[in-house]
Amino acid sequence: MGGMTADPHRTLLARHGEALDLFTDRVHSVAADQWDAPTPCTEWTVRDLVNHLAVEQMWVPPLLDGSSIDDVGDSLDGDRLGDDPVATWDGAAAAARKAFHARGALDRTVELSFGSTAADAYCAQMTADAVVHAWDLARAIGADEHPPKALVDFTGKELGPYIDDLSGTGLFAAPVRPPAGADDWQKLLARLGRRP
Repeated sequence: MGGMTADPHRTLLARHGEALDLFTDRVHSVAADQWDAPTPCTEWTVRDLVNHLAVEQMWVPPLLDGSSIDDVGDSLDGDRLGDDPVATWDGAAAAARKAFHARGALDRTVELSFGSTAADAYCAQMTADAVVHAWDLARAIGADEHPPKALVDFTGKELGPYIDDLSGTGLFAAPVRPPAGADDWQKLLARLGRRP
C-alpha cells in the first residue's frame, strides 16, 4: 500500500482545537483579582483580552452560515463576557469549534472585513490568533508561556507570509530584538512586537 496523505482540513481542525484548548486553559487559570490586570496588548486588561477572543469566536457561527458583517451589525460590540467570563468564553469557544467542524464548513467562503475569504483560511487565521493571544494572557497572569511545538510551527507557517507587514496595520507593535538564545517561539513573538 502507498503512503497515506494527511487530510489538510483534518490537520487544520486539530490545530484549531488545540489552540482553543490552550486559550481555554489560560482563561480557567485567571484568578479573581487578575481580570483588571494589564496585558502585553497595552490597551487591554485581561478581561478586555478574553472578551476580544470570545467575541471572535461568537462571529464564527454566523459567518460560516453565510451572514455578512452588516447582517450581524453591532450585536457583538462591547463587553460580551457578562458576570461569568469563563462560562462565556467556554460557550463561545464550543460554538466556534462546532461551526468549523460542521460538514463542508471549511469548503465555504466567509465575508470578512477585508473581503471574501476561504473558510479554511479564516480558520487558520483564528488558530494563529488564539495561539498568540494565549501567550498574551499567560504573560499577564503568570502562566506557562510556551505552546506545544505543533502550534508554534503552525503559527509560524500561517503568519510567515505577512508577518513583516503586521506592524504597519496599527494592530501590532514594531518588531523587537529577540533575547539571546531565543527559540522559534520567542523569535516569532519578537517579530510580532512582543518581548518574550
